[in-house]
Amino acid sequence: MTVSQVRDEVFAQLGLSAEEAGAFDGATWSAGGARVAVHSPIDGSVLAHVRHANADDYERAAAATARAFLKWRETPAPVRGEFVRTLGHRFRAAKPALARLVTLEAGKIVAEGAGEVQEIVDICDFATGLSRQLYGLTFPSERPGHRIVEQWHPLGPVGCITAFNFPVAVWAWNFSLAAVCGDSLLWKPSEKTPLTAIACIKLAAAACREAGFDPAIATLVVGDRAIGEKLAADPRMALISATGSIAMGRKVAAAVAQRLGRSLLELGGNNAAIVTAHADLEVAAKAIFFGAVGTAGQRCTTTRRLIVHRDVKDAFVARLVRNYENVPIGNPLADGVLVGPLIDAAAGERMRAALEKTRAAGGKVLTGGQAVSVAGCEKGCYVRPAIVEMPAQAEIVREETFAPILYVLTCASLDEAMALHNGVTQGLSSAIFTNNFSESERFLGPAGSDCGLANVNTGTSGAEIGGAFGGEKDTGGGRESGSDAWKAYMRRATSTLNGSGAVPLAQGIRFE
Repeated sequence: MTVSQVRDEVFAQLGLSAEEAGAFDGATWSAGGARVAVHSPIDGSVLAHVRHANADDYERAAAATARAFLKWRETPAPVRGEFVRTLGHRFRAAKPALARLVTLEAGKIVAEGAGEVQEIVDICDFATGLSRQLYGLTFPSERPGHRIVEQWHPLGPVGCITAFNFPVAVWAWNFSLAAVCGDSLLWKPSEKTPLTAIACIKLAAAACREAGFDPAIATLVVGDRAIGEKLAADPRMALISATGSIAMGRKVAAAVAQRLGRSLLELGGNNAAIVTAHADLEVAAKAIFFGAVGTAGQRCTTTRRLIVHRDVKDAFVARLVRNYENVPIGNPLADGVLVGPLIDAAAGERMRAALEKTRAAGGKVLTGGQAVSVAGCEKGCYVRPAIVEMPAQAEIVREETFAPILYVLTCASLDEAMALHNGVTQGLSSAIFTNNFSESERFLGPAGSDCGLANVNTGTSGAEIGGAFGGEKDTGGGRESGSDAWKAYMRRATSTLNGSGAVPLAQGIRFE
């Protein structure tokens, strides 16, 4: 099927139209900003036109989000969890259509689009169970007849800023946890992927209406940087959760800190995989291949640096080169394709410029880097993933280029590998491939990987929702999804209960 045929079918299934308003305040869809064409990275065709939110639209949505919180926070947590469970069912039913919309708008292959929608279903299941487990603590008191308890309460309205590469899953991570924690959420998606956002909010609004809840717990503003700046600076937003570049994250963090708000940042990654002399090379090749070329290298967890021991380097790199030269590249809607397009021509230009820098720094392109012509998709930006052997000291290796470029660095020891691994400012995901217990334990230990995600014999990409997701250093320090990430969406209250009939003071103080 052609892009237009798939679009028409998907739009009918998800209730989308060729003209959409990009602002939802819980009651109405309306927007008075610029009318913007949404292009598919597959072939450059126009999928639809979306009217961006202006300042008035933002104010209506933000005010509605704040009002909805006041009632939603008093809804019992298990009841909130039951709502999220029904929301998950809606996304499960919509999975085939929404997955194809992700492919149309973000350029992911269909399997990856389906995997992203499955993340929504999975996190809704996780959050439903969590709604009965928002545990506090009880502490013994030094004062007779006293007890100290720690409780968790809803934090407030949440502002959520997401990137194009995961156009639906990251919102779901935030919204499902925020919802069971008693928070409402205002979403500002990437301007490059507004249609998936509109589809998700329509599904959430329908679930709210069916359950008898205010749809304003899930609002939307599609817009440019100015709308994102309004959201970050808005004192009504108790938490800003932002996913994107490090440069963007610094601006968000400064704006939120200025008003003493909370921020949860998921920023850039410059992820490395170490292959030691004790690695199973077949396992390593499969994992690194997906980690480096999946989503055309446009994941925050993409493997961008390969640090390989000199004893196995030639054999291992030769294996990777063969995989790269045979990877199917093309229309992501087609069966068998593993690498689709870059999001736009600007991304292709950044890749070209980065490869020029690698050559200037003494790098050797072992394979890839060329533009690829795809029949029927001439206006899409398709490239062959590249492997570049680099000097360890090259500055370009320390930068994150959001494209499928894998830098190969050679090491002579695990000490050297760890120094190269940790010698960048980003700290998201990492991996080591080894069958040596001591090597894996060192990598996972306090002097090992300095990333938020540290894996053994599996790649840097493909995290499950059960574990908290996020990174350290310039990656921002945020944690989303599983584990105890829910605490970011709540406020803690420590309470002392006195049933003694007297008023003794702590620390032995007497005030009589």
